[in-house]
Amino acid sequence: MLLAVALLGAATAVLLHLTAAPPAPPPASAARAREPRLVHVTDPPSAPVRLRIPALGVVAAVQPLALDPAGTLDAPSFRHAMKVGWYAAGPRPGEPGPAVLVGHRDAPANPGTVPVRNGRDVIKNAVFAKLGRLRVGDTVETESGDGTRRSFRVTAVDTYPTKRFPTGRVYGPVPDPQLRLITCGGVIDAQGHWDSNVVVSAAATP
Repeated sequence: MLLAVALLGAATAVLLHLTAAPPAPPPASAARAREPRLVHVTDPPSAPVRLRIPALGVVAAVQPLALDPAGTLDAPSFRHAMKVGWYAAGPRPGEPGPAVLVGHRDAPANPGTVPVRNGRDVIKNAVFAKLGRLRVGDTVETESGDGTRRSFRVTAVDTYPTKRFPTGRVYGPVPDPQLRLITCGGVIDAQGHWDSNVVVSAAATP
């Protein structure tokens, strides 16, 4: 079915850019079939290992990730679509600045298979399927390797067109500990991609 194929290709729109002049996203057809390269982090006890979003019933493991060869923020593979990726070269939750966490909105039910247009494609919800339903004031919680839990309160839920993604606004420095939760959003375009990204901003609670 055309819509299913569109959703499959669109799931890779979560690969957001962290460079001053973002390159184009990698081709959707193969981008997340591969396993991303996990990053070795220093001081693992302070790195995030779990994310909780009570309002959505989300409890997800966190993978430390980096940029892929195209200079694009990596994300968990479709095989691990219920996991969240953390940009390990940026701030950790609880440190000043925006800690960036990304996840798929949807994914193929059978990763690695070739999608077809005859109605047999099966798409399932992924970890951030309902991210856009969060509201200002909702709670997001991170857990570090040493068991420390940090609570954040949602301050904004925005949807930005992918072609006009405000890199500085989303990734720019802030003086206090914040989170950025990012996934696909908007509508499916003619090429079968989500045309936007949902960005949830949250600030540390006292």
